[in-house]
Amino acid sequence: MYRRSLLAASGALALPRFAAAQGAPGGAWPARPVRIIVPFPPGGSNDAVARPLAEALQRSLGQPFVIDNRGGAGSTIGSTEVARAPSDGHTLMVTSSTFATSAAVQTTPYDAARDFETVALLATAPLVMLASPDFPPNTMAEAVAHIRANPGKIDYGSAGPGSIGHMGGALFALRAGRLDMQHVPYRGTGPVLNDLAAGIIQLTFTTITAAAGLVSGGRVKLLGWTSENRPASGPAAPTPRESGLPDYEAGIWWGLLARRGIPAAIRARLNAAANEALAESRFAANLANEGATPARLSPEEGERFLQADLARWRDLAIAANIRVE
Repeated sequence: MYRRSLLAASGALALPRFAAAQGAPGGAWPARPVRIIVPFPPGGSNDAVARPLAEALQRSLGQPFVIDNRGGAGSTIGSTEVARAPSDGHTLMVTSSTFATSAAVQTTPYDAARDFETVALLATAPLVMLASPDFPPNTMAEAVAHIRANPGKIDYGSAGPGSIGHMGGALFALRAGRLDMQHVPYRGTGPVLNDLAAGIIQLTFTTITAAAGLVSGGRVKLLGWTSENRPASGPAAPTPRESGLPDYEAGIWWGLLARRGIPAAIRARLNAAANEALAESRFAANLANEGATPARLSPEEGERFLQADLARWRDLAIAANIRVE
């Protein structure tokens, strides 16, 4: 889905910069500092995207853009605050694919599809399928055959119920013919990787950035990428299509969202400024450090991407009977 969405928008041009955007109380926007809520604790990949974006938007639009980390409950605490804020463009959110996966598996105080709209899709990154060093298969295709021959005996870990690692693994199992794998939830990616390297669990689905040291050091095995748009600088490993799974694709995205109803002129101005920031070499370098590729889509293209992602994980949660209470 990520590859198709980005290819469809490859010819899109940045929207023109507006001299002023109306719709905020009191006239031109931004009339005061803009708050960007990050619905995750400080220090993660969302911060790595949000903070350089805030700096770029401040330079471009002339008002402070202040990061406010409001983590917890699978991103729903911070997201709820944005859903209840005025839709005047002075409260925004930088979030990631967890926004979509959390909405698919639990009841939230908001409707993710109806209460938010995409201002700018910022970047995407594939996951990698990793195995413990003593796991017999060496590729994704070999793993499919091995799991099928050992139903219920293979454990895969994730950073928690409803995380992208959990859902990416569940989608892999479904697309490979309803493989019987056991999900083991952890509290964060670090413990998952520690147990993977120790052979306590056999598989995980995470970003290459999170596991780069373990992969390069030979402490875990890289079986394959979960998307066709693997980074050009990433380590060699088969894609799903090369592994006989052309319908399997999972990855992370980061986006700038607002409460639905933000004035169109403000949304367009923010989108143009965000796309301009994504073209800066410094911001591109930050994204590359996260294994990510800039998106630079129009607001409408970003909205279609978001709605498709929400629907995909919602459908998976139903098909695989995944529910987090």
